[in-house]
Amino acid sequence: MSRPRRQRVGRPRQEPESDQPPRSQGNDAGQLMVLIIGFVLLALLLTTVVVAASSVYIEHKKLLSLADGASVAAADSFTLGQLATGGGSPTASLTGARVRSTAVEFLDRSSASGRFSGLTVGPGTGSPDGSTAVVVLSAAVHPPVVTFLVPDGIRIEASSTARSRLTR
Repeated sequence: MSRPRRQRVGRPRQEPESDQPPRSQGNDAGQLMVLIIGFVLLALLLTTVVVAASSVYIEHKKLLSLADGASVAAADSFTLGQLATGGGSPTASLTGARVRSTAVEFLDRSSASGRFSGLTVGPGTGSPDGSTAVVVLSAAVHPPVVTFLVPDGIRIEASSTARSRLTR
């Protein structure tokens, strides 16, 4: 009969020592800290870009709303004219100078120059066909945080069209 083997109780068996020093937690922690700082900087940069783009978009929508109001006011500044046809029914008649002056008056009354930096009425403002008022506005936007990169601001432009038509 053979005897069953007994298991030894005591110290665990030691692995042979390697030539490389043991890894310490300090080396990994330093590398991990560099990665964390890099990701935080990347997240801050992305947030800054999104905030700046959103600011420009919102200001453009505000300028477009102002251009809409100016074009409606200009379209309402028509004078009565008559068609050259035999019917002779009255029509709304606009001139480019009248559209431009009405748009400038509208901007003055709405105190828009205080809300927008460098607000100007663009050269496309006028009436191309005598019944349509086209107003083009331009302004500078100063996005937050990145103002030092673009000290003069970013130029934006908004165009709006309104038409006058007489009906019975």
